[in-house]
Amino acid sequence: MALADIRQPSDLRPLTLPQLEALAEEIREFVVSAVSETGGHLGSNLGAVELTLALHRVFDSPRDAILWDTGHQAYIHKIVTGRRAGFNKLRQADGISGYPSREESIHDFIENSHASTVLSYAYGLAVARDAGQSTDRRHIVAVIGDGSMTGGMAYEALNNLGHSGKRVIVVLNDNGRSYAPTVSNLSQGALSNKLTDIRLNPVYVRRQRKIEKFLKNLPVIGTQAERGMEAFKAGVREFLQPPAFFEALGVRYVGPIDGHDLEALEHALKAAQQRVEEGPIVIHVITQKGRGYSPAEDDDEKHLHDAPVFNPATGPSKSVPTGYTEAFADTIVDLAKTDPRIVAITAAMPGPTGLIQFQEQFPDRFFDVGIAEQHAVTAAAGMAMGGMRPVVALYSTFLNRAWDQVVYDVALHRLPVIFCLDRAGITGDDGPSHHGIYDMALLSKVPGMRVLAPSSTQEVEQMLKDSITLANEGPVVIRYPKGKARSVDASDIGSGLAARKLLTDESNTVCILAIGKMVGASLDAAALLASKGIAATVWDVRSCAPLDQSMIENASAHKVVVTVEDGIREGGIGMTIEDVVTHASGSNHPVVEVLGIPKQFIPQAKPDAILSRIGLDAEGIATTVQRLVNK
Repeated sequence: MALADIRQPSDLRPLTLPQLEALAEEIREFVVSAVSETGGHLGSNLGAVELTLALHRVFDSPRDAILWDTGHQAYIHKIVTGRRAGFNKLRQADGISGYPSREESIHDFIENSHASTVLSYAYGLAVARDAGQSTDRRHIVAVIGDGSMTGGMAYEALNNLGHSGKRVIVVLNDNGRSYAPTVSNLSQGALSNKLTDIRLNPVYVRRQRKIEKFLKNLPVIGTQAERGMEAFKAGVREFLQPPAFFEALGVRYVGPIDGHDLEALEHALKAAQQRVEEGPIVIHVITQKGRGYSPAEDDDEKHLHDAPVFNPATGPSKSVPTGYTEAFADTIVDLAKTDPRIVAITAAMPGPTGLIQFQEQFPDRFFDVGIAEQHAVTAAAGMAMGGMRPVVALYSTFLNRAWDQVVYDVALHRLPVIFCLDRAGITGDDGPSHHGIYDMALLSKVPGMRVLAPSSTQEVEQMLKDSITLANEGPVVIRYPKGKARSVDASDIGSGLAARKLLTDESNTVCILAIGKMVGASLDAAALLASKGIAATVWDVRSCAPLDQSMIENASAHKVVVTVEDGIREGGIGMTIEDVVTHASGSNHPVVEVLGIPKQFIPQAKPDAILSRIGLDAEGIATTVQRLVNK
């Protein structure tokens, strides 16, 4: 049967093993071809082909809930649940999401693109099922990667699953990678393989139960004999790290299983179905990230975890930092050469955040803590207490996970921690979960926090240098976007917490206060306005918290003030500016318009298209100014 004949999971069940193996290869070819046209997550999906086929042959989705963590390994799931035709617009505007999407299919239960959450979802679904609220739900299957198992939330959920005995099947998809190699101490070996063969044998399971019952019922010594058997089993488990770890939490463990052996996978999943009445069970599956596509298999850094548009015959060129990320990468290395206090911390993303060069040059001063942003921030606090200058490099959207730690572990102690937030603002293809739009609104409200937004690569360099000294008084944030970056002359940059006036309207009619990436669009808007006879003062805000008082005083003297930011509008920097300008303006009372990201979840599309649609491009800014001036 060809891939074109697979329209729903039930189409997989009549296939023979050779047909399934041929289908797996056809799926890999399809995924490489599709991702080469649109970009997307490649390596993780190439590694999950056989696992996905086995899951959908053994379980009956959506009657059985198959949950994915993280959702970037769900492309194959989308294909076999009827969405193959949508891959020509994968991650595009009005196309299918790169993650599971409840709006797309009844087979997608959770829109999960932030890691380590699926076991909590599974626990909650099991509670609802067992309470009779979802009586049609038979099995709950949670697929979680080994990278996601470095996040603390996963262990909180495991603890609850084991304690409660909820009937959940956990598939641990272990490819040794998160984005970079997984930071973890779970391992497996030959002895574990042999024991797995025994534990999956239903005859062994039945005999074990009979022996346990026999020992327990022995007169006088029954209790001691049963405890002795348990002690012996516990001793064996101590030789095997994963079994010992999981089963200490009350979660049964089976594995490792070859994740590319369809027969073995189906055998293990069916056995888990039979045993799940006993409580939660983990099936440890070993897969190869990037399997079947040599450019992915040969990529030492990330096995083509994600890829831009590329030629499938040759694969994508090696990923290197560009734009703002490149400026950060070069600057932190230069600073570290002369300041031994500087250390770099990231959460499983050394490549995307630009820390590979730092890792290579200062391996003892580089810390990848896995997908554990909360730990990263509080560990940085401890390092700062010890006299270091930690630089925490994360995506803006992922810092949300460590909000408590930022406020109470770092800011409350006024510690010299520097946060460098990449992918701030509208990021585009990965959709609502990855837009970094909350950082400025949240962080600017933290007492003592300095929030900086560079408008060029040169500003990134200057702000990072300044932050080493600024951090003497407490934490500093530098937030910058993905993609193209402005480049300016060395004389065209600011310093410290001062804003910069880039253009002056001598008539004091229009003042545009632009933040970060929006500076370029605002200068272009000023040029459009000038062509229509409207002059404008343009400020590069630079420091979002605290705001430069001289900028506020100048803005308050204008008749029209427009603030522009690529962060959430409500409660954002623009609204703060509106408040202080209004109070500083005396009797002038300028008209203030705040432009920013609306309070809504914004689906995937190219960043420039999204910004244009919500009026945050040059034309949109110019139109707003014209409307206010004409009033």
